[in-house]
Amino acid sequence: MLRGLIKGDNAFVPTAALRVAVRSGVDVAALLVTEQGRVRGDADIVFDGAPAHGSGAVRLSRAADGDEEGTVRLDADLTAVEEGIARVLVVASTEEGTLRDARGLAVEVFGPDGGTIVAYEVTDAGSETAMVVAELYRRSGGWKFRAVGQGYADGLTGLAVDHGVDPGEEPQEAVERPPVQAPPAVPAQTAAEDPVQGARLTRDQLLDMTPDQIRALAQARTQARAQEPGTAPVPPVPSPDPSAWACGPVFAPKTVTGRHNDVITVKDLPPGPVLVELSVKGDGYTGLWPLDDSNAKGRYLVNSTEEDFRGRVIASVPAHGRLRLRLEANGSWEVRILPLAEARRLSEDRLEGWGPDVLLHTRGTADLTFRYKGKDNFIVYLYRLAGHTDPTTLPDPGRAAVNEIGARKETLPLPEGPLLVRLTAADGLWDARLKDVRPHSGGRDVDGPAKLPAARRARGWLRRARD
Repeated sequence: MLRGLIKGDNAFVPTAALRVAVRSGVDVAALLVTEQGRVRGDADIVFDGAPAHGSGAVRLSRAADGDEEGTVRLDADLTAVEEGIARVLVVASTEEGTLRDARGLAVEVFGPDGGTIVAYEVTDAGSETAMVVAELYRRSGGWKFRAVGQGYADGLTGLAVDHGVDPGEEPQEAVERPPVQAPPAVPAQTAAEDPVQGARLTRDQLLDMTPDQIRALAQARTQARAQEPGTAPVPPVPSPDPSAWACGPVFAPKTVTGRHNDVITVKDLPPGPVLVELSVKGDGYTGLWPLDDSNAKGRYLVNSTEEDFRGRVIASVPAHGRLRLRLEANGSWEVRILPLAEARRLSEDRLEGWGPDVLLHTRGTADLTFRYKGKDNFIVYLYRLAGHTDPTTLPDPGRAAVNEIGARKETLPLPEGPLLVRLTAADGLWDARLKDVRPHSGGRDVDGPAKLPAARRARGWLRRARD
């Protein structure tokens, strides 16, 4: 490894989209914690059951082509980490044996260009079953990496409690789920002793409840709190956030490289829309088309004469899971197939790009301002995902929201997310940012991720913490 650190060492890393590889076949998670070293809620846990943080800043994926067996990757876009988050902890754990048995446990950080920035190999693991291997943390207006290597003999339970995660109680036998749309029964004695908590349900009971049941429970607790003498009413808990990103499966990115014209075949993909990221080193014409089962070309995905083309487009994987593409390029090229969840998130911060791209809006109503510096077509489509439940298709976008030629500034009114913003033609530099962002009607705090849906997704991680 390059620039290897020892336990306790730290080094500055660029404030950019980084890739963190954890090796040795362990289970990997990330905790996004505040300055106090605690998560704000279960939404700040990223693991295989909830592989993307609500902000889009941290995502979990399996090894890419060329990685060693047993490698797990975390994509950490440090430019997108919310201001309330001070550190991103990289956590390794094992369900069988101890971390001493995990030979070659190591973490390596790669920059946007794919080069290694910093690395740390754990050499002193013992009987622990969970460990904070490393952390990315804010310092002096930038970010640093620290080789932590702090293990927990009591496993995820100790690690969870240390960072503000309540591992919950053991599930009780013969648990009955409360009736839908009705508040759970509150024993009189319990309510009198604790009017805010109401019935003392286990975490498993809460995680098994539907959103309607959770809202009913929140209403019951709010009413109990309002009846307590000398206590001001508490606003009800917001309903689950409908903007939670859940379109399309998460899978390990696949990479293919080559030179000049070629036919690209990528197998074992989930059916439905995926991102295709193409970069070409060279001048001349670049074209990309999907091929059907009879090898007939579909409508072009890329049609550009720009030098050193780069961009992201959407292709649809057939039901058999094999995507075939025809590429015409004058030079070396790289194609990456990514899940839609890899789309960059829009925010009030300026997001810069070059060429076609796919962006994701998950906030409330907002205005989206583009500044385009190219000389050719600039075309944008909007895909409203709210209520769209079929992961193998995208909804019809209708007419283009923008269809202009040449450099310009354009502002679009956006409905509530989730919404895909697809730049189908943009041969040139552009930037995008949100303004006048309103709270999501689903109750989402504009400055933070949704809590209730993420708590339900974190069930598997919390259950492992009890084992």
